Amino acid sequence: MGGIGSGRHWQFGADTTGDYRSIDIRWLKREGLLESGVSRRITWSRGGEVTGLINIQSESGRMILDYRHRDRGGEWQPERYPVYLDTTPCHMGGERHWFLCPARGCGRRVAILYGGAIFACRHCYRLAYPSQREKHWDRAVRRADRIRDKMGWPGGILEGGDWGKPKGMHWRTYQRLCKEHDELSDRATIGIMDHLNRLSGRFKNRRI
Repeated sequence: MGGIGSGRHWQFGADTTGDYRSIDIRWLKREGLLESGVSRRITWSRGGEVTGLINIQSESGRMILDYRHRDRGGEWQPERYPVYLDTTPCHMGGERHWFLCPARGCGRRVAILYGGAIFACRHCYRLAYPSQREKHWDRAVRRADRIRDKMGWPGGILEGGDWGKPKGMHWRTYQRLCKEHDELSDRATIGIMDHLNRLSGRFKNRRI
């Protein structure tokens, strides 16, 4: 019987870190969630809708992850297991916290875990960073989508801009983000159209 991280789901190689939900230990530290005895539910959302959730419980030297997972539309399966923690001293004093990757045979010291059937490091899932594989227009789309998520706007750049200011956001921040979103959307649209035109030209040349 295999341990955590064993199985067929360990054969990825074409995905990026942006395709996976993630848990960043630096964020957990800022939120006070590494203190022993603290328990909290973390959610992920896109376009204002919750897309995933996980319960975490901090204990001395480790963190318990509790959630449900399903593979390719199959039955939901409960997952509950510990992720052990480590610390290293900082040059200017204090200490830095790390996860020890729970995947079988790994144990790398990492700051971020990515969630598939289990939460593991990007090396185990063979994930590249988005910037390593994306074209310039892909990068613009990703940055524009990030702004849309922050605004709570639905859909992607083809849905158009300005669905209203989020409650509590300052007008100056809102106007700055709107301007940045529109510039990114224009850059992405031009890049995509240029790419499609080049592909179309290649196709025509092949048929001649």
